Amino acid sequence: MKAVVMNGIGNLDMLEYVERSDPIPGPGEVLVGVAAAGVNFMDIGVRQGMAWTNMPNPKTLGVEGAGRVLALGNGVYDLEVGQRVAWAYAPGSYAEKVVVSTAALVSVPDDIDDRTAASLMMNGFTASHFATDFYPIQQGDIALVHAAAGGVGSLLVQIIKLSGGKVIGRVSSESKVPAAKEAGADHVIVDREGHFFDAVMHLTGGDGVHVVYDGSGPTTFQASLNVLRYSGTFCWYGPVLEADATVELFRLPKSIKIGYASFAHHIRTPELLRSHAAQLFEWMREGKLKVFNGGEYALADAATAQADMWSRKTSGKLVLIP
Repeated sequence: MKAVVMNGIGNLDMLEYVERSDPIPGPGEVLVGVAAAGVNFMDIGVRQGMAWTNMPNPKTLGVEGAGRVLALGNGVYDLEVGQRVAWAYAPGSYAEKVVVSTAALVSVPDDIDDRTAASLMMNGFTASHFATDFYPIQQGDIALVHAAAGGVGSLLVQIIKLSGGKVIGRVSSESKVPAAKEAGADHVIVDREGHFFDAVMHLTGGDGVHVVYDGSGPTTFQASLNVLRYSGTFCWYGPVLEADATVELFRLPKSIKIGYASFAHHIRTPELLRSHAAQLFEWMREGKLKVFNGGEYALADAATAQADMWSRKTSGKLVLIP
């Protein structure tokens, strides 16, 4: 099978499109033919040496995707060969085939295509966790969503609106304003340097927002703190982008609450995984949730996909098609 591996920590030249032996499923696992693999900042973080450092190189990148079951390992009775499935986390997903634990898989309904299913996994669970679990949005809450036109941000905006909240979206360029508006943002701020304080305070009548969802790293961290109202909540997911993770609690203003939110905690059991997936699929089916296509790339072009994502020139979700 073909796969994209990293031969060492570093830049895009560390990635190589190679031939590898088909993996063999063990007990409780299945072999899946990958129809679409998601591209995520996590993959870039792995290439840059921020994760998976205990796994020897060369190693196959990617964690997210959708496809069909090709073979069953011992003890697998709840899935069938040919069944369509999707997953949020299975290392080695930048490949034509990948072995996945049955506990990490969800069944994909017939009316949800592979690209959409793959796009709804990590980003969908992340957005759902942020807006319904980490900080459950209430009717009338005002949220600031950074990267509101991105894969996570566009879904997060929609889920906040479904819950009755109002959204101030921040995007990095004028070209991304239409996507953020289409997702449902009530107001959109264009800013690349973290200079959004005045605009947010003006839009909130000087009160600030109830919650900030910030995955933009150190550039926006301080301003995100400053735009929170009293007892506001800071949902931070920036350390993967090299944000300073040191916070002096006694210096936090306005009795705000701050935490690092991980989508893995939202789907920590197979039951939660499948329940939340079913909700995402149902929202899609009802037309309440839309995946924004940020671009489809051949598997061999994974380096280009990562470069485009890192440059922030894309909107929506990027996928690789083996």
